Formats: sequence, structure tokens, C-alpha cells
Amino acid sequence: MGSLNAFLHPVQTEKQEVIVSKRFVEDGKVQPFVIKPITQAENKELIKRYTEKDKKGNQALNTVKYNSALVAAAVVEPDLTNAQLQKGYGVIGAESLIENMLYAGEFITLLDAVQKLSGLDTDEGELVEEAKNS
Repeated sequence: MGSLNAFLHPVQTEKQEVIVSKRFVEDGKVQPFVIKPITQAENKELIKRYTEKDKKGNQALNTVKYNSALVAAAVVEPDLTNAQLQKGYGVIGAESLIENMLYAGEFITLLDAVQKLSGLDTDEGELVEEAKNS
């Protein structure tokens, strides 16, 4: 095995701009959302927060709430915690804001980008093949 240097100093994933809609325009220019990757520690906390028990005691992830929280956690710009922005949409909270700002298809576009940037769209088989070819 090589040194630990690669694990101590991993390549940092850059923030990414995502155009989810042509509706958000300023000075004639479409404004992107800026997203950051979600770490597994952040993801684990979201999963824990949105795992619910039914009447029989079975646990299940509320994927609707989880997905909204995942997207809200990843969005850097616009600032979804901004009180003026929340007031403009008549909501409180980042998750409620993102749900009310975006149409369903726009939300899916942003969710897909967050999942891809965070590595949640990668097939395990692809990772094994990539490792073999390195």
C-alpha cells in the first residue's frame, strides 16, 4: 500500500453552478444555483433526521423530506436561510423555501446535480471497474 498522503490530502470537489430554470433572471442573465457536495457525515444526519417509524414500529426513510433537506443543505447560492427570501415566498425554513421556489422538474434537475456532485449517483460496479483500470 502507498503512503497515506492521498487520504490525508484528497482532491477537493469544487462548488458547481447549476442552471435549473430560465425563470431566475437578473440584468438579462439567467442566474445559476451554486451547490456544494454533501459529505457522508451530513448525509447520515439527514437520513437519521428523516427516518420515521410507522404504527407497527417499522422504520422507513421519508424520501420526500430527505430529498428537500439534501438539496437545501447543498445549495450555497442563493442563501436559502435568508429571511427576506423566505418572506418573499411566504415560508420559513430552507427546505420549505426550495420546495416553493422551484417547479417539480426544476427541483429534480437540482436534486440530480446534488446527487451527482456528492457521488450519490455512482454505481458500485463503476467504481470497481475504475479502480481496476487505474
